Amino acid sequence: MTLWYAAQHPETPFIAKLLGAFVVAYALSPIDLIPDFIPVIGYLDDVLLLPGLIWLAIRMLPPHVVRECRGQADGFMASGNGKPVSIIGAALIVAIWVAASWFAWTWWHG
Repeated sequence: MTLWYAAQHPETPFIAKLLGAFVVAYALSPIDLIPDFIPVIGYLDDVLLLPGLIWLAIRMLPPHVVRECRGQADGFMASGNGKPVSIIGAALIVAIWVAASWFAWTWWHG
């Protein structure tokens, strides 16, 4: 949630806003980039990719923005509004899979 608020903060650099919005959309998406039923690799995005992207996005933010947005996120979590879900994130993952499938198909049959 901190990255969600940071992506909307006026003092967040543009590239950090893009990365933060992507990370939040992916983290809240009900669909994984690599499905969990694929042995070993299926959990790779949950264990390495997502934490790495979160770390990178936080490092790109000014410290005072991180403090302010963490406070906002803590307030949201304390309110008990439930777990957010990102439909945009799910659509993004589906679009990546469709594009990858199309490129693989054209490369294989081209």
